[in-house]
Amino acid sequence: MVYDLIVLGGGPGGYVAAERAGEKGLKVLLIERGHLGGVCLNEGCIPSKALLNAAKHFYYTVHGEAYGITVTDAHFDLAKAHEHKNAVMERLRTGVAGLMKRYKVEVVNGVGTLASPTTVRVDDTVYEGRNILVAAGSSPAHPPIKGADLPHVVTSTGMLETTTLPQQLVVVGGGIIGCEFACVFGSIGVPVTVIEMLPEICPTVDGDIAKMLRSELAGKNITFHTGARVEEITPDAVTFSINGETQSVPADLVLLATGRVPNVERLGLENAGVDFDRRGIRIDETCATNVPGVWAVGDITGKTWLAHSASRMGEVVVNNITGRHDRMRFDAIAGVIYTNPEVASVGLTEAAAEKRGIPVVSAKMPMMANGRFLAENAKGKGIVKVVVHRDTRAILGVHMLGGVCSEMIYGAAVMIETECRIDEIRDIVFPHPTTSEIIRDTILTLN
Repeated sequence: MVYDLIVLGGGPGGYVAAERAGEKGLKVLLIERGHLGGVCLNEGCIPSKALLNAAKHFYYTVHGEAYGITVTDAHFDLAKAHEHKNAVMERLRTGVAGLMKRYKVEVVNGVGTLASPTTVRVDDTVYEGRNILVAAGSSPAHPPIKGADLPHVVTSTGMLETTTLPQQLVVVGGGIIGCEFACVFGSIGVPVTVIEMLPEICPTVDGDIAKMLRSELAGKNITFHTGARVEEITPDAVTFSINGETQSVPADLVLLATGRVPNVERLGLENAGVDFDRRGIRIDETCATNVPGVWAVGDITGKTWLAHSASRMGEVVVNNITGRHDRMRFDAIAGVIYTNPEVASVGLTEAAAEKRGIPVVSAKMPMMANGRFLAENAKGKGIVKVVVHRDTRAILGVHMLGGVCSEMIYGAAVMIETECRIDEIRDIVFPHPTTSEIIRDTILTLN
């Protein structure tokens, strides 16, 4: 049998592509070595958000005085939070399996490797396909730090399996993953220290927003050390240096949150002649590799590290396979940091626009200028920042901190995807009172 599409990896890039292809009547084979849903469902997005939500509920419970709530004895049950997390994961796994069955996608459990541009081997079986989609994802990076192999040092995967609250948590890396886990444990009362090598946390985020996020998280039992280099991890402490000065902080749990690396090894990519290096598989805007009929999506490309981006990439591949030309518009892919407060952004920052030589103007407005935000956030701060092309007046970027901005950012993504201009935003009516109104209000200050 020759399949129309063979998919390596059942994460949000792979299973969505398989679903869309099956829906269009293609004969599809999906190969996955673990649970369907990939890292996102099993080791990342979903379980971490379940714990973050639990931590937020706890934080609001013990800090509700401004809203008339007084609690004298609050306790966070980590085991109970894990029960909810695990139930959510199992339900979603069942859902993905149901989708595969519904669209007649054949699922094989095992490790697939490319034997040629048209064949994939799983154990002793070789499968042939007209198209092969590599969606094998990524794994946590392991920096060469002395002591990083100690039992109390974990990656994000290990953090999701931690059943005992630490006395002192140290997070190595102040990126998205590091800040989210720091927020979980800091919000439930665990002292957290974040050590970041760069001058500011979350370096891909707009500078003003990153600085404000660091300030807000500092109020949740989190201490930040930026411009710091970790020298050694011992059984009870982490040693780091700043400008040549050595410091040490106690730790009975250490999280290595120093990024992720594409899973390009042991896939047989060289057997198919696919162009790749340690940074990922090279693709064009249609997600095609240099080998006709071989495609790649998601983390393994190194283009973007977001589940929804991987899913969209999978759709782009299927559209192109089935005759509809489609391409990725990476500038319209939104990103979210699910801390408390949340951060959401889409499009270009001022710095990114300047680097590309694009003339821009920008405006920002505090969230406190919005009625809904003010009513629901007695102490928290927030900001919205928009970046607009100086000449065409097209919306190029929207960056937010505060409230449920993760639920609002899609609107800004639509503006960028459709190349909306300031005058067109004026005609859109936002419901009142909603925090989303702040996006329109900020944009119109540039009119």
